Amino acid sequence: MKAFLLKWFITGISIFIVANLFGIIYIENLKALVLAALILGILNAILRPFLIILTLPINIFTLGLFTFVINGFLLYAVSGLVSGFEIASFWRAFLAAFLISIVNALMNSLIHKEPQVRVTYIKR
Repeated sequence: MKAFLLKWFITGISIFIVANLFGIIYIENLKALVLAALILGILNAILRPFLIILTLPINIFTLGLFTFVINGFLLYAVSGLVSGFEIASFWRAFLAAFLISIVNALMNSLIHKEPQVRVTYIKR
């Protein structure tokens, strides 16, 4: 549960940053932001794996870059489901999803520090 809440929080902050820095996304209020982050997380958990398997041939052909199209589609779907969370077109959703992915990756790298592993060799 703690991991889910942390991912939800990071996604919400990422959406907020992209919306305020680039102006691609319109967010009416905090409720719309929280609801959009929640629905995006649910769609990513349930629908995204199915879409990736369904589009596997084109995803392999594009070396995984088609995943950004799937992410843009899911973000555009969220804008249709949540009132107060609006994206004007699919291509803006595609760009926003790409930027959200970058911000998510940066925030996750800052929060989740990998423990250092020390290997010691003993000569006999």
